[in-house]
Amino acid sequence: MLHSPRLTSLALTIAVVLGAPLALAAEPTKPTTVPATTVSPTTKAPLPLEELRTFAEVMDRIKAAYVEPVDDKTLLENAIKGMLSNLDPHSAYLGPEDFQELQESTSGEFGGLGIEVGMEDGFVKVVSPIDDTPASRAGIEAGDLIVKINGQPTRGQTMTEAVDKMRGKIGEKITLTLVRDGGTPFDVTLARAVIQVKSVKSQLLEDGYGYIRITQFQVKTGEEVGKALAKLRKDNGKKLRGLVLDLRNNPGGVLQSAVEVADHFLTKGLIVYTKGRIANSELRFSADPADASEGVPMVVLINGGSASASEIVAGALQDQKRGVLMGTDSFGKGSVQTVLPLNNDRALKLTTALYYTPNGRSIQAQGIIPDIEVRQAKLTAEVDNENFKEADLQGHLGNGNGGADRPTGSTKRKERPQDNDFQLSQALSLLKGLSITHSK
Repeated sequence: MLHSPRLTSLALTIAVVLGAPLALAAEPTKPTTVPATTVSPTTKAPLPLEELRTFAEVMDRIKAAYVEPVDDKTLLENAIKGMLSNLDPHSAYLGPEDFQELQESTSGEFGGLGIEVGMEDGFVKVVSPIDDTPASRAGIEAGDLIVKINGQPTRGQTMTEAVDKMRGKIGEKITLTLVRDGGTPFDVTLARAVIQVKSVKSQLLEDGYGYIRITQFQVKTGEEVGKALAKLRKDNGKKLRGLVLDLRNNPGGVLQSAVEVADHFLTKGLIVYTKGRIANSELRFSADPADASEGVPMVVLINGGSASASEIVAGALQDQKRGVLMGTDSFGKGSVQTVLPLNNDRALKLTTALYYTPNGRSIQAQGIIPDIEVRQAKLTAEVDNENFKEADLQGHLGNGNGGADRPTGSTKRKERPQDNDFQLSQALSLLKGLSITHSK
């Protein structure tokens, strides 16, 4: 039986660890309580009393002999973390801060000011204010240096520390001391609001050829991709001739969103299915007949940073031969995590299933191999030493068909994304070739 992705209530997570833990989740599921009289065939006997005695003895010895005092709460939390960390790289115990961060990254919403920041000369620099946020309404501009946050100097702080201070409770006021163009410092007081971070960016690379970049899979990513496709068609004025879907360095996110994104490009067949031990962990997600992409030829870019949810989308499009995969091998994370909330704003992120592509491939520890391998390369533009053309000669004849003259320098254009991105340039070239050979 096929389950509609929009009707599935089980919250499954696709997550990946790339240098530092990253976990994204759909709506967290609450742990179910098994009646005392129910015994699962796979239920194991309770822990032997001897092991529990050993555990208690170790705690007592640490408390009595460790060089510094350690309380019971710290020891127990460390024991829980150790219990989960030794299962697999993606299962983890989430304290209140980690759980909060997970929920924010999943929803793409947090309490903040609405500014993208970087570091310059030890100060926090405003890269760009986000439209329609407290920062933009307060007149904060790109290039402003944030020298103090609530009276505390930012010099000496890391960017993460500064960002943490600017985020916080919605409605709470915060004062930033800014320096603009080397002038006198001035204060701006503003209230935190709900900031929405979009996970999808899109633009026309050239007339007829669209580009969609997904940075991670959040709850609203599927909806954002649908809007991006509609906008690309509107901006182009007619149906696109080709589309590049960029999943490079996308660490994953919400399983449901991956299904929704793939569904925008597929009209039938399986997208992904999962297998696990717990009830309702074996699910199948299939595409509906609607086609938001209008069947436009596609190239999907992947690399070693494309993981989990990215690999679900890439695998589905590859198995159904909907698009050409280009780039390098993906990360290879084929497991699913479920977030189980605990008391006191804590949670478990537990690996509960493996996922499989429509053709039954598990990409766990293997990754997805692109159809066309293209490694990233640095592009260096050659100096244009054009000689005079016929159109530069005085008294030259006009074009016999009435076309406009094209003298030297008439073909110069402003810089485009593909001009400095070799893989993207190759993807666009392939799309143009497909467009020529398939045109009628």
